[in-house]
Amino acid sequence: MAKEKKFITCDGNEAAAHISYMFSEVAAIYPITPSSPMAEHVDTWAAKGRKNLFGQTVTVQEMQSEGGAAGAVHGSLQSGALTTTYTASQGLLLMIPNMYKIAGEQLPCVINVSARTIATHSLCIFGDHSDVMACRQTGFAMFCAGSVQEVMDLSTVPHLATLKTSIPFINFFDGFRTSHEYQKIEMIDEEEIKKLIDYDDIKRFRDRALTPERPVTRGTAENPETFFTHREACNKHYEDVPDVVEGYLKQISELTGREYHIFSYYGAEDAENIIILMGSATEAAREVIDHQLKEGKKVGMISVHLYRPFSVKHLLAAVPKTVKRIAVLDRTKEPGAEGEPLYLDVKSAFYDVENKPLIVGGRYGLGSADITPSHIISVFDNLEMNEPKNHFTVGIVDDVTFTSLPLLEDIPLGAEGTFEAKFFGLGADGTVGANKNSVKIIGDNTDKYCQAYFSYDSKKSGGFTCSHLRFGDQPIHSTYKVITPNFVACHVQAYLRMYDVIRGLRKNGTFLLNTVFEGEELANFIPNRLKRYFAQNNITVYYINATKIAQEIGLGNRTNTILQSAFFRITEVIPVDLAVEQMKKFIVKSYGNKGQDIVDKNYAAVERGVEYQQLTVDPAWANLADEEEAPEEDVPAYIKEIVRPINAQNGDLLKVSDFVKYDMVDGTMLNGSSAYEKRGVEAFNPEWTPENCIQCNKCAYVCPHAAIRPFVLDEEEVKGFNDKTLAMKVPRPMAGMNFRIQVSVLDCVGCGNCADVCPGNKQGKALKMVPFTRDEKMIENWNYLTKNVKSKQHLVDIQSNVKNSQFAQPLFEFSGACAGCGETPYVKLVSQLFGDREMLANATGCSSIYSASLPSTPYTTNADGKGPAFANSLFEDFCEFGMGMVMGNKKMRDRLALLLEQLAEKEDSSNELKEAVQKWMEAKEDAQGSKEATEQLKPLIKAGAEKGCDTCKELMTLEHYLIKRSQWIIGGDGASYDIGFGGLDHVIASGEDVNILVLDTEVYSNTGGQSSKATPLGAIAQFAAQGKRIRKKDLGLMATTYGYVYVAQIAMGADQAQTLKAIREAEAYPGPSVIIAYSPCINHGLKAKGGMGKSQAEEARAVACGYWHLWRYNPQLADEGKNPFILDSKEPDWSKFRDFLLGEVRYLSVKKAYPHEADELFQAAEDMAKLRYNSYVRKSQEDWSMSNGEVDKTANEDPNTAEATEKVVASEPKEDSKAEHVDAKS
Repeated sequence: MAKEKKFITCDGNEAAAHISYMFSEVAAIYPITPSSPMAEHVDTWAAKGRKNLFGQTVTVQEMQSEGGAAGAVHGSLQSGALTTTYTASQGLLLMIPNMYKIAGEQLPCVINVSARTIATHSLCIFGDHSDVMACRQTGFAMFCAGSVQEVMDLSTVPHLATLKTSIPFINFFDGFRTSHEYQKIEMIDEEEIKKLIDYDDIKRFRDRALTPERPVTRGTAENPETFFTHREACNKHYEDVPDVVEGYLKQISELTGREYHIFSYYGAEDAENIIILMGSATEAAREVIDHQLKEGKKVGMISVHLYRPFSVKHLLAAVPKTVKRIAVLDRTKEPGAEGEPLYLDVKSAFYDVENKPLIVGGRYGLGSADITPSHIISVFDNLEMNEPKNHFTVGIVDDVTFTSLPLLEDIPLGAEGTFEAKFFGLGADGTVGANKNSVKIIGDNTDKYCQAYFSYDSKKSGGFTCSHLRFGDQPIHSTYKVITPNFVACHVQAYLRMYDVIRGLRKNGTFLLNTVFEGEELANFIPNRLKRYFAQNNITVYYINATKIAQEIGLGNRTNTILQSAFFRITEVIPVDLAVEQMKKFIVKSYGNKGQDIVDKNYAAVERGVEYQQLTVDPAWANLADEEEAPEEDVPAYIKEIVRPINAQNGDLLKVSDFVKYDMVDGTMLNGSSAYEKRGVEAFNPEWTPENCIQCNKCAYVCPHAAIRPFVLDEEEVKGFNDKTLAMKVPRPMAGMNFRIQVSVLDCVGCGNCADVCPGNKQGKALKMVPFTRDEKMIENWNYLTKNVKSKQHLVDIQSNVKNSQFAQPLFEFSGACAGCGETPYVKLVSQLFGDREMLANATGCSSIYSASLPSTPYTTNADGKGPAFANSLFEDFCEFGMGMVMGNKKMRDRLALLLEQLAEKEDSSNELKEAVQKWMEAKEDAQGSKEATEQLKPLIKAGAEKGCDTCKELMTLEHYLIKRSQWIIGGDGASYDIGFGGLDHVIASGEDVNILVLDTEVYSNTGGQSSKATPLGAIAQFAAQGKRIRKKDLGLMATTYGYVYVAQIAMGADQAQTLKAIREAEAYPGPSVIIAYSPCINHGLKAKGGMGKSQAEEARAVACGYWHLWRYNPQLADEGKNPFILDSKEPDWSKFRDFLLGEVRYLSVKKAYPHEADELFQAAEDMAKLRYNSYVRKSQEDWSMSNGEVDKTANEDPNTAEATEKVVASEPKEDSKAEHVDAKS
């Protein structure tokens, strides 16, 4: 009797990990989007005790980089363990050197890749084949799957084939479109897979393991007389691979009932026009072929599974003999090549074929650009032309080099009866998570097929999300976004004016809106364009105030469960009782580790999902005209033509010429575009009560988005301002002026940190959070103050104290960072203090994404047009990148000095010019001095150039180097502690004047919260599923060992003044500096009411309990005979340490999941914190009063030099020292 089929609803990453786990004994891993979830699944399964095919758990080891992971894979394979890794994009490229070795040494393994774009003119985390195509020369076989079901079915094949042939494999599938697409698929039975294994293959691999019992030598060097000949010895092994793979594909086909080949053909037996491609687009192509076959067209498709070795024999056998024309589609671009890789391979395959078909090639889908049925139809239409276009592009408009095929109107070609839905949400509001659960609920509890895919912008939490769901009675092959939904839910009312949320909504469809408005007020709020569509298309409209309900329940801004419940109740896609039961089941699964209170609140949310109401659609709306838009002044064309279309999710409508027009070919973006976004997406914003304000500016200091600021108005400026201000008494230069705290309600994201830190006065706080209502008065205020009130920062020393620093204009504003982000207040402060001369090398990661994601550029300029100059290179080289900036800057300034000396030596040079040159020479390494000298020098250089002086003309080109630059290098803990540590160490060792800001979130924030060497002992993180078992690396203390590096550890929320002082001292120090800034992150899961709105308070708690310590190491003090190490933290209250840990989900989860080990881990974490504190106490008590001469004298007199030195280090505490030792386990 046939076994009952078992189905699972999962994404491509989970399907690949599921098979990979079975065949693996060791996994050496490193996080990178979109492949990280595969490693996370493997780590979690191992932690829970899941066994592989050999009856053991997989040993998982996170490495410091992908290069390190590849090295570990190589070593583990040589030792005889079946080993894997998971990677993509730049990470895969870092593995290439070892891949050559692994292939050359014929070590069987499978590297699983969610194929992703390689960063070129910009970084793109989304999918195409540029990464895997960069590996086709390594000697790895390359195997591709095109859907989630294919990943499940076919991932077994490379594991079996690598063991049989000893050729390593890349097992790849499309990043995001397949890796993150949820589908209901059939699982392959593990016992059936076991039957396919030839254990002699495993024995052969084991027998080749390096061992001292039968020693051999590998990894040798070889000379010219043998290398070439020796290299050719592997040919037979590669020749065998296609037949081996085809044999296993046949077995998988028999097992699943789904037919697979190296080159799988789908279409008419007598096809005349076919396409050849690989990856997820083959699914959309299948829909088109079905459609065109019904129309009587003779078309077909070759889906490529084994790409390397490329088997000409199998390809020619798969192509019908009737084929006259072929279009080959590549999902990559190789500039300068005669064509893309697959196209060239296919052309080569047909080279000797008689009467061969006409073959053209084209590019599609770079960076996960959607590939829809209309694009595939356009490719087939091109083949029907008298002279088909070759080297074409499809899905874009290239009006510069005219490569693009015509864009056709999208038509739905999915299976009949498929229900389609779109959900517009806000990052971190839970919409995506709820929809993942919804599709699993439907998939696991009905016979329906289902699919879910999620699209995002580049902002962090608080960004745009759109969930695309499909349900139906037939398999779903629509590997593209939902075009014609039956149901649309808009979870953010502001989106009605920002995006076309009703595009494609079918007649008689349903629309659900989460809004704070109701009745007539709601009808007035909805734009006429939408109301007209509702009336003309008989749309049923529902609304619910999920924001208010979530607040009442205590869920903050997490409206997801309420709206999920409303969706199931409105659509009844499954019986409501079943939906409620299953939602509660998934609540326990999703939130159980966060505490019972969170579970109970979400249960309440399910019940209150019934509180939606229907909005009456007035038939008269059918004739409404669009509202007149108020004319905008001073909005640059770049904003209108580039920024706004992209922000409106219409970037796919831009043409190639648009990027050429604005000189963006090299990826350059204009600064300051984020100020034009004005999203207004928050649920709450701060409201200022002037009579309670003490003018401390703390609110502005901590604001992660620079959305609340102090304005100082003079007598003239205040005349045009129609709201309250306060008279100023201090600082003295501003006495008599008018003070105003103003919030940009359209830029605020509603975290609440400003209100939380506000000290207020006896009457209460000056700030409170109120519901967002798009207050037009506040919008008017902001516009007036930013456009008409000049900065008064020149009146005070902005570096002297916290209050004064906030009179400086933030040159980093309205970024895409999460609400309450712990990182951006530091970045913003640096921009205020040094932004007008700041050069910035930024590591890839959270800080690069929120700082520079097309089209948003939060780095902006001051009134003089000056501001931070930002660039990002890679994740692993950010410090070297910054070092290169310093080297280039130094060389150009040397050139400047040389030219100025030559100019001053000219007989006809005026005394005024000579004095100005001399002044600059003396002051060039001083920030303020070089500014003043430059101001005097520039007009004189300009005058000389106008008179025909060639030296002056060259100086005009180089004059932007005149002012001393402030070189900053910014990265997170993943970059600084792990993958980029070698570079960081080398750069600080160089002694160059660079400032490195380490934004320490203690996890890889950008890739989803994986463990780094900054992750403390005991914390749960991805890749540390049972809690990290090794203490945190002390990067700061390591840096102090050089003796000439300024180092500081800071936490703004704990001590605002110490943060300012450390940043000021670091920048002023004439050498390398490292500032390690504690940065609470959304991945920590703050339990305090308000969540990330308490991130500043969390920093204070961390320092108060001894979890984090504040200190500075200033080498200049040592030159004065003083101890360079200053411990700024007060003695911790260790009794609060455990409470601090349990206030964050990353620790609480350990207690929930592993209760027996949690106490031991938490105690060890506290002990480690005490050990670290003790080391700082000892450092702070060292006696540096001896001069070097005295130390040398002591060393000469005392034969026990080391002992004498120890006495200095371990000197007794000074009487006035507040630091005391605490008990700690050794």
